[in-house]
Amino acid sequence: MLSKKTRLVSLASAATLMVGIASCGGNQSSAPSGDAGGSSPAAGTAAGSNLSGQVQADGSSTVLPIMEAVAEEFQKANSGVQVTVGSSGTGGGFKKFCAGEIDISNASRPIKEEEIELCQKANIEYIEVPVAYDGLSVVANPQNNFAQCLKVDELKKMWEPAAQGKVSNWSQVRSGFPNQPLALYGPGTDSGTFDYFTDAVNGEEGASRGDYTASEDDNTLVQGVSQDQGGLGYFGYAYYEQNKDKIKLVEIDSGNGCVAPSPQTIADGTYAPLSRPLFIYVKKEAAARPEVKALVDFALAADNKELISEVGYVPLPDDTVALVKSRFEQGKVGSAFGGKEAVGVTIKELLEKEK
Repeated sequence: MLSKKTRLVSLASAATLMVGIASCGGNQSSAPSGDAGGSSPAAGTAAGSNLSGQVQADGSSTVLPIMEAVAEEFQKANSGVQVTVGSSGTGGGFKKFCAGEIDISNASRPIKEEEIELCQKANIEYIEVPVAYDGLSVVANPQNNFAQCLKVDELKKMWEPAAQGKVSNWSQVRSGFPNQPLALYGPGTDSGTFDYFTDAVNGEEGASRGDYTASEDDNTLVQGVSQDQGGLGYFGYAYYEQNKDKIKLVEIDSGNGCVAPSPQTIADGTYAPLSRPLFIYVKKEAAARPEVKALVDFALAADNKELISEVGYVPLPDDTVALVKSRFEQGKVGSAFGGKEAVGVTIKELLEKEK
């Protein structure tokens, strides 16, 4: 199995490559089926299986590192299966999914009401599969020596629609901050990360100022913040972990003191309100195919939790995974989230309410 450092470098390169491919008319790549080092097969699937076929996934750039890692290890043990993973954003992934173009939609937020309707019109049934937890990380330029911790209200002051064209200097964020231009970097509107952040911080999904540097490629956001002295941005925790030598993590105060994202604070919810679940949505028709079912089972296998940790995210607790597995095995279609975000609610709470 690849080391964390090696895997993250590989996945960063893959993400950058996919964005380049997308600009030329495509946005999928095939995860490697093995490596020259002859690594042993990953846990959860027998080597030399008779499985064959193709599995197509697309969607969230946040979930991309997880699915790339899962696909890579899965294919080592199942060389007859080709798994392709694209990165067109959560919204872009759902558009393809509801059009019947892909088997799995990777998502950094629950499916929206309008996407549910789109899938219904196309007779696309799906199984919602939470796979990990993430903590949206707010980051600043490493030369920023004053914004050690920001209150949620201060984030709102920067990012709310009313700030457009008005809040453009750090001195406007808090008394005592320097007279320095504020430059914001964040995901585009097709991103589930954008949806979650705007809901959690601004109180309304999609409500955001528009005069910021937007990109669906988190590596572009990292580069922007790292090179702009007044820069501030946000993206998934894995991209902070991968680039912590280039950017500075900002702690968040939601009313109970300053808290930094970490595997512990994300898992227990104390990193509020920016802890969130990550998902894959599996087309029910596709889930009946052996290679698709095996891939999802592999992603949820206890022995493969380390794949999620290695790429910088937080595995689900065992009791939550048991509920998710049961849901998938039963082929339970639809969403437990009702087409909306559930800020501050755990996956376990929602799934137990479904019973």
